[in-house]
Amino acid sequence: MKDVQESTRERPTTGRVRWRRFSAVAVPGFAVTGVLAVALAQGALAASFAVSGQQFKVSADRLTGSGFAQYGSVDVNARDELLPVAVTGIKEAKLESLCQSVVTTLPILGDISLNLTAGKQKPVEATDLFVDAVQLSGDASFRNIEIGRDASTLDKGPDGAQGMQDAFSQQADSLEIRNLRQVAWATNAGTFKLSGLNMKITKGKRECF
Repeated sequence: MKDVQESTRERPTTGRVRWRRFSAVAVPGFAVTGVLAVALAQGALAASFAVSGQQFKVSADRLTGSGFAQYGSVDVNARDELLPVAVTGIKEAKLESLCQSVVTTLPILGDISLNLTAGKQKPVEATDLFVDAVQLSGDASFRNIEIGRDASTLDKGPDGAQGMQDAFSQQADSLEIRNLRQVAWATNAGTFKLSGLNMKITKGKRECF
C-alpha cells in the first residue's frame, strides 16, 4: 500500500491547468483589454478615423498657439491594430514655413514622395487642431504650463481634448515651438487655412527632414 501511495505522488499530473501560472500570464492581457475597452467607451481613442499604415513628417520654422493640451492615447488602423500616440491639441495655431511629407514604396516604381508646403509668406492657420504624434522635437516655450495633470480633467485645449482618467497629461495657456520636427499618424482640425499651398509628387525619397 505504501508503494502505491508513493508512486501516485510521483506520477505527473496531466490535463490540469496550473491556475497560479495561468493567472500570472492572463491577467495582464485581460487588464490591457479592459483598459482599451474603457478607452473606447469613453471616446478616448485619438483619431476619429482609421489611420493609414504610413507615418508622415511635419516641419515648421515656427509654431505658435493658444489653448495647448497633450496626453497619451491610441490610434486604430483599418486592420484594428492599436498604435500608441501622444495627442497634441491646440485651440488656435499658426505655422510658418510648413512642410509635410510622406513616402510610399510601390512595386517597380520604388519610392514615391508626396511633399506639401505652405505658409512661407503668410502663416498657415488652424483651429481645434489635433496631432497624433510618435515623435516631436524643437525649441519650445510655454506660458502657465501644468505638468502631470490628470488627463480626464484637461480644460485649456480644444473641446474633446481629454484623455483617460488617472493618465498623465500637460496643458498650457500658450506655446511656441521653433524648428518644429514631428512624425505623426494623423492630424485633424476644425479649420485649416494653407496660404501659398504647393504640392508635389516625385520619385525617390524626399522628406521634410
